[in-house]
Amino acid sequence: MQFRNLGSSGLRVSAVGIGCNNFGQRTDPETSRKVIHKAVDLGITLFDTADIYAGRGGSETVLGDVLGDRRKDIVLATKFSKPMSDDGSKQGASRRYIMSAVEDSLRRLKTDYIDLYQQHDYDPLTPIEETLRALDDLVRQGKVRYIGNSNFPAWRIAEAELTARAANTARFVSCQDEYSLLVRDIEKDLLPAAQEYNLGLLPFFPLASGLLTGKYQRGAAAPADTRFAKAPALRDRYVTPRNEDIVEQLVAFAKARGHSMLELAFSWLASRPQVSSVIAGATRVEQVEANVKAIDWTLSAEELAEIDRITLG
Repeated sequence: MQFRNLGSSGLRVSAVGIGCNNFGQRTDPETSRKVIHKAVDLGITLFDTADIYAGRGGSETVLGDVLGDRRKDIVLATKFSKPMSDDGSKQGASRRYIMSAVEDSLRRLKTDYIDLYQQHDYDPLTPIEETLRALDDLVRQGKVRYIGNSNFPAWRIAEAELTARAANTARFVSCQDEYSLLVRDIEKDLLPAAQEYNLGLLPFFPLASGLLTGKYQRGAAAPADTRFAKAPALRDRYVTPRNEDIVEQLVAFAKARGHSMLELAFSWLASRPQVSSVIAGATRVEQVEANVKAIDWTLSAEELAEIDRITLG
């Protein structure tokens, strides 16, 4: 396993992380336990969850129940700010809510500290200085080690960085955003901002919800047990003529070089600027094993240029 610093911080994370959205939802408790322990055995240290995952609290609860003494061996990341109630009373990034949300997460996770506490969405109702001062207090109290953001526009990342400098508070060390061979929008503004302020990038949906695995055949119905079959909205989002054309070319590109689509998708992301860890979910032990091996391909400059030609046109 490769290890990388998370942005400019001293926090070291495995280059492959595990997304924990499936725990307590798509995987039963015993399967979740097997996946979690296999991930730790294989050297994965970054476990990324959120308070809303698995029906609001389910994923954090599973992790808390399963990790036990292995908690000390991992970098535990969770998130706050998305709605944890239907009436709007439990959401956002105000001081009042953050202080409550972190205690709830700590209780579910059965731990007394969170390695990386991430703001899941920007909160337009709360000044960023209020949010950063609250998070800084949690860092000083030892309940949180580092802080990060997710789904922020680039200018909000700049605003947060400059506010943290002026207020002398803890600063965001990471950003978590969608990034893959099919979704490269962040390269326009967000990735340059991450480079400017040296934030570690944690790309999610690295396989475009499965389209980049190569398991879907053009013109054929999605297999019954797949995410696209169970979530038509995801299928409609990713299965477009443009994306299908790109996938066909990428499959041929990888095959000609003796590699799988999984290896191409992961290794390409691992080669990108600021990427600290590629986060992917797993519902089976075999998927964890495959993910760990998938970043071993070192792409040449010529191969990267060909990938750009295929994916950017």
